Amino acid sequence: MDNRVDRPYRQIRVLVPMSTYKRVNYGDIEPVSGAMHTLSDSLESKQVGVSMVRCEPGWRNQPHDHETNDHEEIYILLEGAATVVIDDESLEMKAGDAIWIPPAATRQIRNGDEESAFVLVSAPASRCVTATCGDEEAAWSTSGFVG
Repeated sequence: MDNRVDRPYRQIRVLVPMSTYKRVNYGDIEPVSGAMHTLSDSLESKQVGVSMVRCEPGWRNQPHDHETNDHEEIYILLEGAATVVIDDESLEMKAGDAIWIPPAATRQIRNGDEESAFVLVSAPASRCVTATCGDEEAAWSTSGFVG
């Protein structure tokens, strides 16, 4: 005797927010130090920091590190050519190059004679976008970007 009962399948509905992503254009974000557009806050990122840096000819930031907050970075050069100085070693970059920089390493971008464009990726995400919030947990000061 077969005790199976044929029943129609019940559909289970899962409610998903209409918008599961955030979108921003870096040009809509006021730059820090005339070059750095911090995207993480506008994108509401909690774990990854992302900035777009448009460097005018001759632009450079202050040498700095992120040892205090254990903040590693990847610099990706999208356009142009520039020099990144890491612990006193000058690395010439061309479009398409990427560099990983550990937290304790001192770093500085030195732009050449033409405009360049970088994407900076960092973790943990920075919650600070001013030069004065170094005491915040998982924060870093943008004072390193004051050219």
